[in-house]
Amino acid sequence: MNNKTKKETSVTESSSHYDNLDKMNVEELLTSINKEDATVHLAVEKALPQITALTERIVKRMKKGGRIFYLGAGTSGRLGVLDASELPPTFGVPNNMVIGLIAGGDTALRQAVESAEDDPEMAWKELNEYKVDELDTVIGIAASGTTPYVIGGIELARKNGLLTGCITCNPNSKVAEVTEFPVEAIVGPEFVTGSTRMKAGTAQKMILNMITTTTMIKLGRVKGNKMVNMQLTNKKLIDRGSRMIMDEIKLDYSESKDLLLKYGSVKKAIDAYKDKP
Repeated sequence: MNNKTKKETSVTESSSHYDNLDKMNVEELLTSINKEDATVHLAVEKALPQITALTERIVKRMKKGGRIFYLGAGTSGRLGVLDASELPPTFGVPNNMVIGLIAGGDTALRQAVESAEDDPEMAWKELNEYKVDELDTVIGIAASGTTPYVIGGIELARKNGLLTGCITCNPNSKVAEVTEFPVEAIVGPEFVTGSTRMKAGTAQKMILNMITTTTMIKLGRVKGNKMVNMQLTNKKLIDRGSRMIMDEIKLDYSESKDLLLKYGSVKKAIDAYKDKP
């Protein structure tokens, strides 16, 4: 497919279905944004077969010690870092199991780093700092599907035997073309033309949640429907964990809390109690 055709199918840059936004009142703006957001889950639903194919392969590798690396720039990069940072407290996994890399480094989390996303070789250099191997998975996150930092990283990761996936919101994109297991959530034009922090960002966040939550469940980090491996980082989580133990082994609140604080996690506390002679 030639570059002209790719440009013509750039849904993320196409004109909004709405005009004269500056003349709308607050209620009209909020109602219209909400109406557009309601279409996002349908786009994600259509991508479920692609999400399933990628996630099944991730689970197999992670059961053998593999890791996930996200590559992204701007909003897409921030979403990858966000998802990765939420997994240790939620599921009690090491900080290096899922790693988010953003073009421009940590500075780019708070402010734009000019031209950082235009270097097609930088992502692979950064990945090599983690000594990546064939058990690892690299997922490129790029709403437009044209970010050189992401495309270059995916191409070199795949060339070196890593599993590659991507999350994009444009059909027939370059990043999908070079990726082994692409995920395409075509959410349509943004409410504010080209502002992919909106519907595209919402779709990407949903898909990241789906991939990592499913993976953590299959890795045994959830029991029933409970986060039994969560880190006890505040009073709310200690209270939640204590009540989980109460429900599971029918102790009173005080005993459950004491058990939780002694063993450091719901799972360890329950296992220790059940293993008592």
